[in-house]
Amino acid sequence: MPVISMFYGLIIRMYFFDDRQHHTPHIHAGYGDMNGVFGIEDGEMLTGELPRQKIRLVQAWIELHRDELMADWKLAMEGNRVFPIDPLK
Repeated sequence: MPVISMFYGLIIRMYFFDDRQHHTPHIHAGYGDMNGVFGIEDGEMLTGELPRQKIRLVQAWIELHRDELMADWKLAMEGNRVFPIDPLK
């Protein structure tokens, strides 16, 4: 699973061919031993557990990079290489 961004202790990943479990474009965000899955279209956390502050950071990042994330999602669903996305600064 490629890492597409890292910021404030969060690691953002996107799996290849990962539409079976959640059936919606999404990313995986890890922070220490915790993980959350976020919908790209609305930024909502679909599953998992992260501190509230980290959830807000991921949601802000998704809002800023939604178009890039959707482009990466399309690539990932086709099994192609995804591109890194700038971190939240």
